[in-house]
Amino acid sequence: MSGLLGARTCSSPGEASDLKFPLGAKLREPLTQARFQQLFGGAEQAQELLAESRWSGLCRLWRRRARACSGPGAWRLLLARLPPLRWLPEYRWRAWLLGDAVAGVTVGIVHVPQGMAFALLTSVPPVFGLYTSFFPILIYTLLGTGRHLSTGTFAVLSLMTGSAVERLVPEPLGGNLSGIEREQLDAQRVGAAAALAFGSGALMLGMFALQLGVLSTFLSEPVVKALTSGAALHVLVSQLPSLVGLRLPRQIGCFALFKTLAAVLTALPQSSPAELTISALSLALLVPVKELNVRFRDRLPTPIPGEIVMELLAHGASNLISSLFSCFPNSATLATTSLLVDAGGNTQLAGLFSCIVVLSVLLWLGPFFYYLPKAVLACINISSMRQMFFQMQELPQLWRISRMDFAVWMVTWVSVVTLSVDLGLAVGVVFSMMTVVCRTQRVQCVALGLAEGTELYRPLKESHKLLQVPGLCILSYPTPLYFGTRGQFRHNLEWHLGLGRGKETPKIDGPPDAVAEPVRVVVLDCSGVTFADAAGAREVVQLASRCQDAGIHLLLAQCNASVLRTLTQAGLLDRVTPEQLFVSVQDAAAHALERLELTGPKTCTVWV
Repeated sequence: MSGLLGARTCSSPGEASDLKFPLGAKLREPLTQARFQQLFGGAEQAQELLAESRWSGLCRLWRRRARACSGPGAWRLLLARLPPLRWLPEYRWRAWLLGDAVAGVTVGIVHVPQGMAFALLTSVPPVFGLYTSFFPILIYTLLGTGRHLSTGTFAVLSLMTGSAVERLVPEPLGGNLSGIEREQLDAQRVGAAAALAFGSGALMLGMFALQLGVLSTFLSEPVVKALTSGAALHVLVSQLPSLVGLRLPRQIGCFALFKTLAAVLTALPQSSPAELTISALSLALLVPVKELNVRFRDRLPTPIPGEIVMELLAHGASNLISSLFSCFPNSATLATTSLLVDAGGNTQLAGLFSCIVVLSVLLWLGPFFYYLPKAVLACINISSMRQMFFQMQELPQLWRISRMDFAVWMVTWVSVVTLSVDLGLAVGVVFSMMTVVCRTQRVQCVALGLAEGTELYRPLKESHKLLQVPGLCILSYPTPLYFGTRGQFRHNLEWHLGLGRGKETPKIDGPPDAVAEPVRVVVLDCSGVTFADAAGAREVVQLASRCQDAGIHLLLAQCNASVLRTLTQAGLLDRVTPEQLFVSVQDAAAHALERLELTGPKTCTVWV
């Protein structure tokens, strides 16, 4: 029950203690930011925090770089760039070798049919899928840092590469090509795929040099799962012509999925009964085998090789170097990585055993796969997508947890399905970022009150038993302060402090019958302001100036070092003194109480 129980006069600090107001009991003096630096940080750190020059920062950076160019620094750099120098001397041969060998052979067995099948998605001959399952794994073994990461062909990446290859090297409209013309077309497509691998590898190496790996954080989990689920549908539809024995040109661009469906339905009477029979038998074997591998993963020493039964910094370097061997783009793969862990893989040495399996197929068993029907490879592609389709089962839980994440998932999935994989990914990332921007725009300043009997401050609208001092306003702004939020910040502060044009009385976040009193001291809790840009910092300086003109004493609490530095460089110390910067909200509130006892009525209001 909310209501005003009463207001009483605090004629002494003891009476404030009777109200269980801990700050009223003089436990210690309020700790300002300057005093904190003087006691614990030293005068030099305080000066660096308040007014650090850009030149001194550049000098320190240069000294650190110079120290890194020493003999020990070069050795550390070499260890970081060549991981085998670090993990191979510590390799436990007796404990790990058997597990790496079993896991590597198991993954290699899966790589053979999967690489050949994903080559169809890339629009290149199946043998180049075996090349992409050999060279990148070998290079990642030498340069990779992930002990349980498996690289190779990946369905989503192969599908995106195939779209680019089809766009760069389209098939002639007639479609009736001689053997020599077909070989020339395949050679051009292999060259285009290898060029894409070279370009993507060079791009990743450039991102590595510029330390841009942080960009991957913008791919939120709903975006990734919706992308893979939508791409699985693209894979399924793209394999329908091979599944029913139709030779149809591959559709690319927007609405390619629906164009392919329409073409398959139109040409369905010309489908091959033999291909349909092979597809039915293949799916009848592959789907149960996949289900058994999933259900009895813990009991099986190695997964059942159903695909073989059907006749048998590191990523950038692997793409860049493997492109010289006519490989198409590769990446880490979800299925083989999980398989590698479950099979007992311990280190990157398992990749060498996978390479041995693939190399054996390339050298001796390759001719046996030459006449493998495309329908079999299409069935392998379809069966490999089952886990991606099952991701839709998480949608009800996602709806309960976060409606915004559910919206991101749906927008990304619909965009991937209706447009294309690459455009859908772009739409999903942009929409996901827009939700972040919109949520920062909608953040409100929260008025805080002291929970009775504690030193904790809670929002007035959410807590049930709070202590509030008339004339004191404690506000929390829980979002970064930058050019996009400065308008909302100014509006919120004007509303709470009555600094608008009409000088209206601010609304109290308490009971409806509360009597508003003019704000004489305001404490701004900046613990939620993770960063501030120049526009946001100038907004705080203008706020300090307006509070000074209105006779309101402004106190800032819990500013982190970067925010405080930005505010200082924007001229905050021309409007406030260092004694108005506090380490915690409790210290700022204690200082505010002392000031109110000297300048105003000594009353405390208890809200319940």
